[in-house]
Amino acid sequence: MSLKNNMRKIYDGICHDPHAVLGMHENKDLEKVVRVFQPEATAVSITLLTSKKKLKLEHADLDGFWDVTFTSEAFEKYEVHVEYADENKFDYIHPYQFMPHINEEDAYLFGKGDHHFIYEKLGSHVCEMDGIKGVAFAVWAPAARRVSVVGDFNLWDGRKHMMRVLGSSGIWEIFIPGVDAGQKYKFEIYTRDGQLMLKADPYANMGELRPGNASRIYESNYKWKDKKYMSVLPEHALNKAMSIYEVHLASWKRKDDWEWYTYKEIAPILVDYVKKHGFTHIELMPVMEYPFDASWGYQVTGYYAPTSRFGDPDDLRYFIDYCHKSGIGVLLDWVPAHFPKDAFSLAQFDGTALYEHADPRKGEHPDWGTLIFNYGRNEVANFLISNALYWIKEFHVDGLRIDAVASMLYLDYSRKEGEWIPNQYGGNENLDAIEFMKKLSTIVGKYFPKALLIAEESTAWGGVSHPVHTGGLGFDFKWNMGWMNDFLRYMEKEPIHRKYHHSDMTFSMLYQYSENFILSLSHDEVVHGKGSLLNKMPGDDWQKFANYKLLLAFMFCHPGKKLLFMGSELAPWGEWNEERGIEWELEQFEPHCTAAKYMTALNKFYTSSPSLWERDQEPAGFEWIDGGNMEQSIASFFRRGNDLKEDLIVVCNFTPETYFDYRLGVPEAGNYKEVFNSDNKEFNGSGVIKNKEQKAENIEWNGRKQSIQVGIPPLSCVIFKRKDL
Repeated sequence: MSLKNNMRKIYDGICHDPHAVLGMHENKDLEKVVRVFQPEATAVSITLLTSKKKLKLEHADLDGFWDVTFTSEAFEKYEVHVEYADENKFDYIHPYQFMPHINEEDAYLFGKGDHHFIYEKLGSHVCEMDGIKGVAFAVWAPAARRVSVVGDFNLWDGRKHMMRVLGSSGIWEIFIPGVDAGQKYKFEIYTRDGQLMLKADPYANMGELRPGNASRIYESNYKWKDKKYMSVLPEHALNKAMSIYEVHLASWKRKDDWEWYTYKEIAPILVDYVKKHGFTHIELMPVMEYPFDASWGYQVTGYYAPTSRFGDPDDLRYFIDYCHKSGIGVLLDWVPAHFPKDAFSLAQFDGTALYEHADPRKGEHPDWGTLIFNYGRNEVANFLISNALYWIKEFHVDGLRIDAVASMLYLDYSRKEGEWIPNQYGGNENLDAIEFMKKLSTIVGKYFPKALLIAEESTAWGGVSHPVHTGGLGFDFKWNMGWMNDFLRYMEKEPIHRKYHHSDMTFSMLYQYSENFILSLSHDEVVHGKGSLLNKMPGDDWQKFANYKLLLAFMFCHPGKKLLFMGSELAPWGEWNEERGIEWELEQFEPHCTAAKYMTALNKFYTSSPSLWERDQEPAGFEWIDGGNMEQSIASFFRRGNDLKEDLIVVCNFTPETYFDYRLGVPEAGNYKEVFNSDNKEFNGSGVIKNKEQKAENIEWNGRKQSIQVGIPPLSCVIFKRKDL
């Protein structure tokens, strides 16, 4: 194609390679030619930066273009000087004189889906090229006819910084000297069908505070101080205590004027609170940039950008660093299952279904009105896997909780017959999503073997937390949604009826060792009309609180790691509302203040009792003493760790009856003492039973040669430990 035709394409705003026309080139006579596009200028000149030689440019063959031809052996960098009719002047380093900052290997690996840290190349990055500071921009938009960077630095004029496409990769790039961190920008995309769209950068590290939606150039200067914490992290967490406090940052606590705390401001307040109550981890509901407050962050538009609601990315780094220095782990909710249809974001990014499927039967979620990622497209899978690595590497998070995994696994998720397309074998499994998750867990494990991947998966899909090489998906843990549904349904029953639903309380042990489970009482259980945990409980006020304490105690004694949604420790009457937040005023009322003290005591007992977590995933770590006592609605069992001295006997009474002489089989002779009682007066219990040390008798009971006779309070959990080992 002739030079003039290419110039015409630049003039018309449809050029895919402006660098071939603009910048410094060599003609057939080995002379240097500098060409710029300045349609509003009245005069243009350049200064060669090395030789300091000044050259005046003349009008070229097409309006708006200026050029000069001169003799020089070297390709020198140059500065452009522009004069306008209103006598304004503007000087800048010409962006079209720089080589691509993305090489062929980068493009090749990205196309294969194997550029694991592609975020270091795509997006916007403050850097130096040939000793000149500026910002390198790059974006993937293979179907676009033209892509420009527009922003504060060029008056949002798409003619000024047109990008070049790198071969067939679909990657467009440009280096713009003199651009600074903090400035807003977007990509202006001219589509094949003639549409002009403004899109936020999918790889942007910072976004504009809503309702604005521009991307921001960001340069991190944070110096981490958590080396000690990171160095002592265990290789795996299966045999460690995990009590996770799930937090929605926007509503956990706000200032008196209802303004948000920043990441830095809330760090000491939240971390001190979490430590005080004995939790080991904080799990943040999504903090990736999102436009709609009421989505709680689950409709992400900026996957690489911490939401600007609470500060900049280094403020979030400070928050995580503060957690780590205090010994608290940090998990992030991550949403690779779907994304919103907002016009400024990923949807129809280059005028085609780029990140999503074109067919709504595969590309849209009927429940949420969102779009589904095309996991079978290499570049899309690369975008997501690189994003997971980004949060782990750049923000030192301890792990990611992957949202809505079930919706990824099944093509017919929440769809009726005829609303979905079977896979190539006629089944309902999303084979691309399955391979994506296997690749995700394999790559994360390769680079960050200590990082946790946790699946929110609500079906009976087998092997979610099994290694990939054995046919599993490779997650470290899976939320036990079955336990949550069964046990809450059981606890909601009036105690007199619980004996008819005994299996709802015991059934989870039949499949406990099929996965590595986390027992979760998350935000989903206390919102949208479901009521608070306390309000789910039957009976009068005293019984509601007793049932609430029993629910938590049974959860903490049952095998599996633990997760509790923020505010539940105060036993609120009302369910969570993100616009109201936690009802902190409850702290002044004794039942709720005591509930928080109970949570602290329970967490302390849990984290200091290895038998409650060392062998969570081993059948030898749990044994029923009597799991079939449905008539009295009492469950008793052993919890065992690696040291016999730490073994515990747990007895849960799910009725208001008091048993003063309940006989219990024990494993060995010896003396047994009460070490925890949810009905103690310090927890606003009845205090009717305070077991003294009991010596085992040679009376066979529960299939064991020795037994003890103990008191069991109403609606309580009592735990015993052998004293004289």
